[in-house]
Amino acid sequence: MNAAAFPQPALVLQGITSGYRSSLVLRDLSLDVRKGEAVALLGKNGMGKSTLLKTVMGYLAKKAGTIHLHGENITRMPPHRIARQGVAYASQEQPLFADLSIRDNMRLGLAQESWFEERFAGVEPLFPVFKSRLQQYAGTLSGGEQKMLLLARALMMRPKVILLDEITEGLQPSVIDRLANALLQERAQHGTTLLIVEQNVPFALKVADRYVILKQGELVDEGLAKVEGAVDRVFGHLRV
Repeated sequence: MNAAAFPQPALVLQGITSGYRSSLVLRDLSLDVRKGEAVALLGKNGMGKSTLLKTVMGYLAKKAGTIHLHGENITRMPPHRIARQGVAYASQEQPLFADLSIRDNMRLGLAQESWFEERFAGVEPLFPVFKSRLQQYAGTLSGGEQKMLLLARALMMRPKVILLDEITEGLQPSVIDRLANALLQERAQHGTTLLIVEQNVPFALKVADRYVILKQGELVDEGLAKVEGAVDRVFGHLRV
């Protein structure tokens, strides 16, 4: 799909410069993600992909630039307020609460406990493995199940925008396929906007409409995910 298929802006980054203390990672970066669009942010390790997501979520201060979410300036908002604006973030660090149950982990993003049953009814068909195990401690889950729980928790929020950071890392192909299908169904049902950081290029291009390439904190290329030659072009960047 081209940009005309997604005319309304969802997430707009303009001139973003950010990093860790005195070390700059992103330099004057601008990126638009349109409402309902899925964008894959690709690049080799250490290029600033995770830094970009943490900057969007407010975990890292911006040295320069602005971020708008559906037209509202969220540049200086703290993470909890950004989440309340409808942004769900599944980070690479797997921030699950190991000593809480699957159910309790899932309901953490809900403003009201009474919402759980209705929201879980929408998520359960995507992740049937959790239906009979809601009281199991999250820390006893396999690595693949923990990644599925991270995504399930994000979907329970019914977010407008989902930020995913290396959700497929270390997973078996069958689990990766399940995650891809869950994201595709989420988009079809709710028109959710996605910004995906990934090393798994086939997964990213399967889910995404468009990809962008990040090198040394700067965007150097972009293209449509479903066109012939997209995989080769992306791997060409990753080999350099």
